[in-house]
Amino acid sequence: MSRLDLEWLAVFDEVYKTASVSKAAERLGLGQAAASTMLNKLRLHFDDRLFTRTAQGMQPTPQAERLVGHVREVLAQLDLARGNRGGFDPAEARRNFRVCMTDISEVVLLPGLIDHLRRHAPGVQLETEIISTASGRRLEDGEVDIAVGFMPQLDAGFYQQTLFKQDFVCLAAQAHPRIGARLTRRRFEAEAHAVISSSGTGHAIVDKTLARLGIERRVVVRLSSFLSAARIVARTELIVIVPRILGEVLATQEPVRLLAPPFDLPAYAVKQHWHERFHADAGNAWLRRTMAQLFGPGTGTGLA
Repeated sequence: MSRLDLEWLAVFDEVYKTASVSKAAERLGLGQAAASTMLNKLRLHFDDRLFTRTAQGMQPTPQAERLVGHVREVLAQLDLARGNRGGFDPAEARRNFRVCMTDISEVVLLPGLIDHLRRHAPGVQLETEIISTASGRRLEDGEVDIAVGFMPQLDAGFYQQTLFKQDFVCLAAQAHPRIGARLTRRRFEAEAHAVISSSGTGHAIVDKTLARLGIERRVVVRLSSFLSAARIVARTELIVIVPRILGEVLATQEPVRLLAPPFDLPAYAVKQHWHERFHADAGNAWLRRTMAQLFGPGTGTGLA
């Protein structure tokens, strides 16, 4: 059996995450040829191909599936050791962070985060993905660094920090023929609605509250994303309920107006979440501090 170099394990982990040798090399700051060489040495060491090229990219073999948990545990312990020896210098760091967030956060929060990174951490890159039912597992596996949103389903093993509180508003076209400056419950129930089904946004609170109050919506379209909501509302007579922080942005882009719902909807907390395995990682801790500084209490974001 050949000698095992710990740097090869990082290549293994990134190929597993990205299903691509070239993407793994890019994330690790390596040339593709160097990453391929390391992967080939790992194949010799374990006497297995580890990854097979398919139409979906480099897919792990059964041996790789058995190894991945052990590899990540080794890498996590190394990260802890590095974190204990020194900090994370954002001005000099070259690191790729992966963040789960909602489409709302991509519109409202991401521009400010990108601007901050360009000025204070020019070597840091971001990748985002939309929060889903798989986000908890991906946090635990280290496939994403943090998740930002409303995720009450996360349980033991996860840390969380409230960034800001958020409530809801109704959007209607400025020229809506039947809705004036105030939206009544009777008018709310009489009008046609668009509804958004999106993970991590707290929107399930709306459905539960309406059911509890016995309020009915005449839903004519269900959308997978908030991003099209304002344009649809502006060009139809539909109304839609959205988080206030998004509504305020959308009202600057389309001829829509914000209206208070004609019933009480509870506020919810937008939090950042991370897994305990990476709590001591210096880079992860820096990213969390940055998010709190940019969007936490006292920053003017949301209601906090």
